[in-house]
Amino acid sequence: MAWNEPGGGNGNQHDPWSGGGRKGGNGGGGNRGGDNQGPPDLDEALKKFQDKLNNMLGGRGGKRGGGGGNKGGSGKPRNTLALPGLLLVIGAAIWAASGFYLVDQSERGVVLRFGKFQEVVNPGLQWNPPLIDDVRMVNVTRVRSVSQTQSMLTQDENIVSVEISAQYQVADPRSYMLNVRDPELSLENALDSALRHVVGGTDMIDILTSGREILGSAVASRLQSYLDAYGTGIHLVTLNVESTSPPDAVQDAFDDVIRAREDRQRTINQAMAYANAIIPEAQGQAQRIVEQGQGYRESVVAEARGQANRFSALLTQYQDSPEVMRERLYLDVMSEVLGQTNKVFVDVQEQSPLMVLPMDRLGRGTSGAASDQSDTQLDPQILERMRNEASGSSSSSSTRSERDTGIQREGR
Repeated sequence: MAWNEPGGGNGNQHDPWSGGGRKGGNGGGGNRGGDNQGPPDLDEALKKFQDKLNNMLGGRGGKRGGGGGNKGGSGKPRNTLALPGLLLVIGAAIWAASGFYLVDQSERGVVLRFGKFQEVVNPGLQWNPPLIDDVRMVNVTRVRSVSQTQSMLTQDENIVSVEISAQYQVADPRSYMLNVRDPELSLENALDSALRHVVGGTDMIDILTSGREILGSAVASRLQSYLDAYGTGIHLVTLNVESTSPPDAVQDAFDDVIRAREDRQRTINQAMAYANAIIPEAQGQAQRIVEQGQGYRESVVAEARGQANRFSALLTQYQDSPEVMRERLYLDVMSEVLGQTNKVFVDVQEQSPLMVLPMDRLGRGTSGAASDQSDTQLDPQILERMRNEASGSSSSSSTRSERDTGIQREGR
């Protein structure tokens, strides 16, 4: 018969999924009979899991009776604090593990505990309690930059446009993070203030030409002093004046002025080069003339001293034999005077006048044309007489000269 047909006096009703029926009745205690080959019961599985969890936490689950309902077991009482404790341990482990962090080599960590500064941590693996400490990373090696282009008034009441750029690093992470709300904005304001202060005390022509380096160094020094006074923790690395230019309306006029200044400087450099080439040569010539004058002076002084010494020596000899020294001095003077001329004085006859002969031409004879022309200018008779008496004239003239002058040769 069908599973739901009437007639089952004992109350057995078989479903198509199970081999045996469920036995009813109050006395049965709700025990399940048969092979129980149907789908799993979700309530039963949940109860089994709860029993296993209670066993793990120290309790014992209820025990089902064979013929009746659930009876209270005689096990230990259940520990109600075990599950919250386990959850607390797991939560504490997760909280502690989340406190580890790594600080990079180029960074420093600023630790704030409940908003108050605690310390600055160095690179490496660090740990701080989460939700208690707040760690803010600051890069201390990266070079940051900021640039500005401003038009401002100079000392001589002209307007000039200056483009400037600054490179900086973080030197103090604590001051950079805590002392100033916006360090970059503070740096821009300080740069603008320092630039206007320096440009306002400088003439426009200096800013546009040779004063740019001085302008950059003055702005850098003043800007660093401002940053230190503000406590920003910023160190200025370099400051460059990129460009300086006058207003566009007068740009052409200033270009002409700059070109004129460059031409003037080039002319000055050329003149200095010429002076450097001429002055050493003139100094050398002057030094040579001075040295020549000194040499001439020394030679004259030495010659004068030699003559004085010679005169002193001759004076001693003259005092011993005056006649001999007188003749000697006369001969020396005459030889010195007549040795510098090319003519000779000849006394042919005692009663004849003194004749002057060109000895250079007489020595060459009559071979050349020039000598022939000079000989034809003389009287042939005089020339013949001179040639005939040339041999004996020297001896007779010397004898006559000694007789006339009254000088006797002694010791000859």
